Amino acid sequence: MRPLLFWGVFVAMSCAGLGAKADKITLRSAAQSVPLLELFTSEGCSSCPPAEQWLGKLRDHPGLWTEFVPIAWHVNYWDRLGWPDKFASADFTARQYAYARLWRARTVYTPGFVRGGEEWRVRDGEFWAPGQMAGGQLQVEIIGDELTAHFESPDDKKRKLHLHVARLGGGIESKVRAGENRGRNLHHEFVVLARAESELVGGRATLLLPEHDFSADVDREAVAVWVSVDNSPVPLQAVGGWLSEDD
Repeated sequence: MRPLLFWGVFVAMSCAGLGAKADKITLRSAAQSVPLLELFTSEGCSSCPPAEQWLGKLRDHPGLWTEFVPIAWHVNYWDRLGWPDKFASADFTARQYAYARLWRARTVYTPGFVRGGEEWRVRDGEFWAPGQMAGGQLQVEIIGDELTAHFESPDDKKRKLHLHVARLGGGIESKVRAGENRGRNLHHEFVVLARAESELVGGRATLLLPEHDFSADVDREAVAVWVSVDNSPVPLQAVGGWLSEDD
């Protein structure tokens, strides 16, 4: 499928490694911004599998979680072709349109990468290059299903801030039986399974990890957490890491 546009996004962050069976998971960002890479994709788009394969290979990159955080949003506007993408959500599509409004773009497309709130293409160069702006320091602690975050920034008292949490899945195999990818076996990594959001009050927020019902399909799970200004999709700072990982 010929894309209508090709997005790309980065988010600031750096984080501690996670143990698959840790009772307490702690993530800490650096002060400087480090890319969070967002991919807008769909099982109904024939141009998307190569982009997802590229994103999936980042699982073996030595900078994963410390130099960048990858995340894949499945949009639902290709469901009309006859294959309802079970990972797609109108909420995820709305995020892509929020970027389009920010850029004053006329339309959206898949596959699309966003890096730092700006369009990004694989050929543009190093996706993990550190940001030059101070993103603020974000610390996240996860105990059981409860997540607590603390964000410190020189400007945090001047802005209304929101905390975003995306639960990610990997090692996912999907047999597509209709649409442009009919007959193909697709592999997904870093796909958003569920998301949650909370306002930061005094730089702090506590919420439950978002739940999902894809456990039978998911080999490993991770979490991406970021902060944004109210009514803006652009992350100010982010962290990420494994919740569980296969051998």
